[in-house]
Amino acid sequence: MSVSCISQPAVALLLMLAFAPHAVADASDDHAPTSLQLTAEQRQLANIRVGLPERGFNPKLSANAVLNVDRDLSYTLVPQLDVRVLQRHISPGQLVSKGQPLLTLGGVEVAQAQATFINAASDWQRISAMSKTAVSDSERAQAQVAVEQARAILEALQMTSAQIAQLRDRPELIGSFQLLAPMAGRVQQDHSQLGQLQQAGNLLLQLSDESSLWVEAELTPSQAESLAAETEILVRIEARMVSAKVIGRTHQFNASTRTERLLARIDNRETRWHAGQFAEVLLPQPGIDGVLLPDSALTRSADGDWQVFIDTPAGFVAQEVDVLQRQRGVNLVDGIAASQTVVLSGAFFLAAELAKSGFDIHNH
Repeated sequence: MSVSCISQPAVALLLMLAFAPHAVADASDDHAPTSLQLTAEQRQLANIRVGLPERGFNPKLSANAVLNVDRDLSYTLVPQLDVRVLQRHISPGQLVSKGQPLLTLGGVEVAQAQATFINAASDWQRISAMSKTAVSDSERAQAQVAVEQARAILEALQMTSAQIAQLRDRPELIGSFQLLAPMAGRVQQDHSQLGQLQQAGNLLLQLSDESSLWVEAELTPSQAESLAAETEILVRIEARMVSAKVIGRTHQFNASTRTERLLARIDNRETRWHAGQFAEVLLPQPGIDGVLLPDSALTRSADGDWQVFIDTPAGFVAQEVDVLQRQRGVNLVDGIAASQTVVLSGAFFLAAELAKSGFDIHNH
């Protein structure tokens, strides 16, 4: 059974019965903090995730955002002539490598463009072999322009140089060609259908490298004015907060929303997130006290105070904190340093084990 299929109560029961962590305190010191020690297997089962808290951000300085493909790592396939989809070699969402067949395309306009190229290439081969006295400079230039123009039309159809060269040597291939992936990526916006006549200028499909994504947020001019390129912001996606770097602003004011668009880039090499997901950006506010933590990092101690768990060489240690602000799952917290490694998720299980052990972080 996979961990993702186990409910939280079941995971808690497994932790308590099968993988009970050790609560350790120094008996010689009544004020020594209690540490909880977990193995790597226990950490995985309890979904323990640790990290450094973020500093210099105010949860109230935020804006809604949406994730989009990285336009520098995406390729849109749009035929420049009418084409018919003869075969499909991919499925939506599939990862493909560069040069992998995507679709077999054909149709009347494809055949005409290929025939035009073959004839123009043949004329140019004949004329270029003739002496300068046998053919005028204008005729020579006209033949060369004709073949290059025909080649450009085939390249606009996404035929490769190798495919075009093969077509010139084997005219029986007229009528179809395989559309090959121009880059490695994931198949998205797949609008191709077997037998479908796709009109020129319409989107066939898009390939996207999801190792990075763009974050697009609508900000007021006062929010955006200090956000130059390379400025670091925070992006909250579901329950996680990740760093992003500003790559630009549109500098175009939307009269209806009274905002302009901010663009930032996030690292998505684990392909955890996808284009179209909603997010929230948190903007920097230099000089602000406290650090930012998600709700999943906070639990209540035995006496009702807020606490977090610090990851130390001796194990996980509970530490009381003050919550200064709370805003939609994000908390501005005082009482810990930005250099301390904090449990960002899984704190619920640690708090349950701490309570079960009978220890109090005050060590009364």
